[in-house]
Amino acid sequence: MNPRTPALPSKTPNMGTTIFTVMSALAAEKGAVNLGQGFPDFACDPRLVDAVTDAMREGLNQYPPMTGVAPLREAVAHKIQSLYGKRYDPVSEITVTAGATQAILTTILAIVHPGDEVIVLEPCYDSYVPNIELAGGVVVRVPLTPGTFRPDFDKIQAAITPRTRAILINSPHNPSGMIWSREDMLRLQDILDPTDVLLISDEVYEHMVYAPNQHWSAASFEGLAARAFIVSSFGKTYHVTGWKVGTVAAPAVLSAEFRKVHQFNVFTVNTPVQHGLARYMADPAPYLDLPAFYQRKRDLFRTGLANTKFKLLPGEGTYFQCVDISGLSVPEKNLGEAQFCQWLTREIGVAAIPLSAFYGNGFDQQVIRFCFAKKDETLNLALERLARL
Repeated sequence: MNPRTPALPSKTPNMGTTIFTVMSALAAEKGAVNLGQGFPDFACDPRLVDAVTDAMREGLNQYPPMTGVAPLREAVAHKIQSLYGKRYDPVSEITVTAGATQAILTTILAIVHPGDEVIVLEPCYDSYVPNIELAGGVVVRVPLTPGTFRPDFDKIQAAITPRTRAILINSPHNPSGMIWSREDMLRLQDILDPTDVLLISDEVYEHMVYAPNQHWSAASFEGLAARAFIVSSFGKTYHVTGWKVGTVAAPAVLSAEFRKVHQFNVFTVNTPVQHGLARYMADPAPYLDLPAFYQRKRDLFRTGLANTKFKLLPGEGTYFQCVDISGLSVPEKNLGEAQFCQWLTREIGVAAIPLSAFYGNGFDQQVIRFCFAKKDETLNLALERLARL
């Protein structure tokens, strides 16, 4: 007998290791300051930890309802109504998910039939395309305008066909930090109005929008809300990315389809964390104060970068700052974004992410992304090293 592992034709032959894993590993190996992967290096509010601990000690440790515990769904519905003026029924229209990434995958699996087209706007978060392909859908890539990353509505409209099932948008935008304006959302509403195209609105950075800008949720526009799955993330808002808890708000008929898939790929989400989050949300200050908290860090980081030869791109939202590297002179000539980020990590001791990783064709526009969701001392150390450039 010669035991062997059977050959397995890959369902995802073009899928490799994410750029975040690669750059974080290189940063750890070289002892670099990791401004690549988007996670805070500071603690969350101790009151949130206490709220979760209390729930555990109260015995709230068994399966919750498949859709999420009622107090959390009610708290989310209240927040959306107070901020965006749209009332979602917490029973039939709010679902708690195992993070935003799961929420997006489940949405796509629920709505995309084999051969359906889904429009993504590049550069885009790296899970979107594999999710669509796993569902048997066809990815239709529409570029955001290089340099500004504004939506090109003529190209979006031209990409819609009778086979288009959905469009996936992200504002505030990862990786660029761009936000969609009210006029942008109204234009999208007009384009989608005569169609049956569904909208997946990734709004995980909704509470990181900097003055004088504001976040325009799809929930605020009747024509968009009626066709939208709106995705949010507690991990981003409350500095607990490792907890992996998010939500999806959608009309009841859409939520019903979402929940059919959700019950079989996740079923439920961590019970005591849900109860802790619900109690913590009774005070809106943590998410209302978040823009000012991160704007100060953004300004600290931008001020430091202004002393380098990086060209700063606008930072309207998220906790990311993009810079143009074309004006830098480095010993190794003619480096693309990915090679520059590796050089920066090895030689300067600061890790960043190339924007080319967010494009299917690896489009290189000499722009890289830093994450400033870090302690001030972390940012100052990174700036000290970057000043050597």
